[in-house]
Amino acid sequence: MKNQWVALILIVITLKAFGQDKIVGGPCEGCEAIHESPVPFSKLDSFLKMPAASREGKKPLDINGIVYKADGKTPAPGVILYIYHTDETGHYPKKGNETGWGKRHGYLRGWMRTNEKGEYKFVTWRPAPYPDHSEPAHVHVTVKEPGLNEYYIDEYLFDDDPLLTSEKRQKLENRGGSGILKLKDVGTMFKAERLIYLGKNIPNYPANH
Repeated sequence: MKNQWVALILIVITLKAFGQDKIVGGPCEGCEAIHESPVPFSKLDSFLKMPAASREGKKPLDINGIVYKADGKTPAPGVILYIYHTDETGHYPKKGNETGWGKRHGYLRGWMRTNEKGEYKFVTWRPAPYPDHSEPAHVHVTVKEPGLNEYYIDEYLFDDDPLLTSEKRQKLENRGGSGILKLKDVGTMFKAERLIYLGKNIPNYPANH
């Protein structure tokens, strides 16, 4: 009996020492791709320049924002964001040497880590909708914050996209807050801002996180 108690105590100590991420957000196919970052999370930058796509004569997108904690006002540093999107043909482009989830997400993907002010920024090109026009053009985004498992939030969408109909807008879950971008033409590029609120409309999110 004494040995059993000793074993139980050791298990508890081990779990506390290594920690376990709390499971939130529900099912999320492909969210584990966030762990395929070629750079350790601790060394990721808050600025990401996405791999170049063939966009002759087109203006890039400059998207920035702040990630806030669940209280909606405290900046959240050290949060990992993983994004990926289609190219100008509506496909996830491949080079042929992709591994893991890169085989599905393609090479137009990247990782960021919010700075001490909760800020992030990425520069990319506007994606096209799928060839069948079944969905509006979008940028997928997965979040990984300290102490919790990775989960998805609403995609980055474009307010001027004719495929983003009233019906589709009404069906958005607003996970992490609205992802609809209003682009501003500043001459050399299009700029937009998105604020992200951790835990907003995320199932099983702990109240005290």
